[in-house]
Amino acid sequence: MSASVVGTAGAGTVVVFYRPDAECVARANRLASFGVCVVVDNTEKVLEAAALGLDPRIVYIANGANLGIATAINQGVETLIARGCSSAILFDQDSEPSPQLLSALPQTLERARAGGENVALVGPAYEDARLGGIAPFVRFGLLRLQRVPPQGEAPMEVDFLITSGSCINLASWSSIGPMDDALFIDFVDLEWCVRARRHGYSVLGAPALRLAHSLGGEPVRVFGRAYPGHGAVRHYYQFRNAIALMKRGYMPWSWKSTELVKLPGRLFIYGLFMAPRAEHLGMALLGVWHGLTGKLGPLRRRSS
Repeated sequence: MSASVVGTAGAGTVVVFYRPDAECVARANRLASFGVCVVVDNTEKVLEAAALGLDPRIVYIANGANLGIATAINQGVETLIARGCSSAILFDQDSEPSPQLLSALPQTLERARAGGENVALVGPAYEDARLGGIAPFVRFGLLRLQRVPPQGEAPMEVDFLITSGSCINLASWSSIGPMDDALFIDFVDLEWCVRARRHGYSVLGAPALRLAHSLGGEPVRVFGRAYPGHGAVRHYYQFRNAIALMKRGYMPWSWKSTELVKLPGRLFIYGLFMAPRAEHLGMALLGVWHGLTGKLGPLRRRSS
């Protein structure tokens, strides 16, 4: 990304850090030329912004602890609202947006609003070469997700978008409410999109826009298909939050049916194909239990 990128009026960016390396810092620094950029750092032992090498134009929020993706996004968005921004583009620390994407996302959002559409957020199709290239957009369907190829130029209605690359209409924020802090991580984006649609807002995928984004760690291949790799603790949150959200009345039955079908397969994959197998399976089952019993927030692990 060129340092001479000029931002779109009213647009700001939020990047969530967790134990960032030098490349993460460099990516955030490039966003400082676009407009107001907020970095929210969930790293446990935080250095000052200058020690990290962050551009002095960046608004740096050091939490000193991992407060979760939902809380970090909420902090960043509220900061942009206080700075007078009209839209917020969210990024994970490993996402690499192009200058064209940074300009096109808020422009796409504004065009949709100017056309009379009540839009909550707009997002690109993401591309992860490790998982087979450009991922389709998703709509909920009975027992299985409907995968919609990102083709054409016109934005399309979808049921949810992943966090990274999403451009939020900040005028909708107070009506929809913030991200759900209790979920901590995983399904945070999906739950917010469901809430947005329930409040009468649309969620738009922009098929002509692309974001290079790595979903999870190194993929694992099972019967020729690549699945995103995560640590055992992430699998805890995935299972816990899926169960917890299935208990909420406002979540669509179409999504719930899909998750009920997918959960046994995930248990099989994590328990047999991801090492250490016992830890992955154990954390997934603990997540199921905590989801059933309503134990949310960060996982509290006993120190030895």
